[in-house]
Amino acid sequence: MLAYILKRLLLMVPTLIGVLTVTFVVVQFVPGGPVEQLMAEARMGAGGEGSAYKASRDSDAKQIEELKKLYGFDKPAHVRYIEMLSSFARFDLGRSFLHNKDVWQLIKEKLPVSISLGLWAFLLTYLISIPLGIAKAVREGSRFDAATTLLVLIGFAIPGFVLGVFLIVLFAGGTFWEIFPLRGLTSDNWAELSWPARIADYFWHLTLPMICYVIGGFATVTLLTKNTFIEELRKQYVLVARAKGLSQDRVLWKHVFRNALIPLITGFPAAFVFAFFGGSLLIETLFSLDGLGLLSYESIVRRDYPVVLGSLFLFTLIGLVVKLISDLLYVVVDRRVQFGSVAK
Repeated sequence: MLAYILKRLLLMVPTLIGVLTVTFVVVQFVPGGPVEQLMAEARMGAGGEGSAYKASRDSDAKQIEELKKLYGFDKPAHVRYIEMLSSFARFDLGRSFLHNKDVWQLIKEKLPVSISLGLWAFLLTYLISIPLGIAKAVREGSRFDAATTLLVLIGFAIPGFVLGVFLIVLFAGGTFWEIFPLRGLTSDNWAELSWPARIADYFWHLTLPMICYVIGGFATVTLLTKNTFIEELRKQYVLVARAKGLSQDRVLWKHVFRNALIPLITGFPAAFVFAFFGGSLLIETLFSLDGLGLLSYESIVRRDYPVVLGSLFLFTLIGLVVKLISDLLYVVVDRRVQFGSVAK
């Protein structure tokens, strides 16, 4: 097992280098780099946010060269590539052109929103979908099974941002009622509230975006749970257990439950991380939530390459580690699985 883990850890290095290399090469050919964008904004009187240099309308070639030197674009591409790999090896993700902040600091500033959305989305999805999937498997073919399947598939078919617009119009001061707030995760006077009032205010703001965020995830987890349980219920060991006179509940919870949950349990790490870092840009924009999704989008549009490459490096590394954890969970849940050796 130790040899397998070490092998997987070593394989992460070329994978990370490959992802960063492809992305670095692609951004070299993207027109309108950060220097050009800063110059264009300066000519329009906007100026680059957080830039150390303010260009005037009559900026000449000398000023452009100074900007390139400021951001390191005066160096050849291969030199910048080697410097990037060297920095990332030290977990130095660089400094944002747009915000004039360390990429680490930017990510930490956006994490509270992503954690709020991701944690509750993960908990709600699994705490509702797994019991619902089990109930559907036990009642396969019943009216309950058909009705709940229809409901979760309708939810899956509705895009989250479309549902968000509908909820805003209906409940957030659009055309009908103004029950829920439209912006942010807390009120402006949140710091002045008591702790019970703060908790209530937080969930009050979280209600609408969370409905949009999780509505599409119920179908996948619910139907996966149902199908896995049905498959297990039809296996020989279940028939044997029932032939011995065991009750339906004992067969279901003692014999079927552990085996049926293997695909779900081993998928927990990936689903948990995706809930944090795979937030919907459109939902964040609709409800004015400044999270990692919005940061990634803005960095791509504004050609903020340190944020693009730094966040890509971090998310890829997290994804590789999570995949390793998922594989190792197979061994924890099912002792028959042995990596690097033949199971006895």
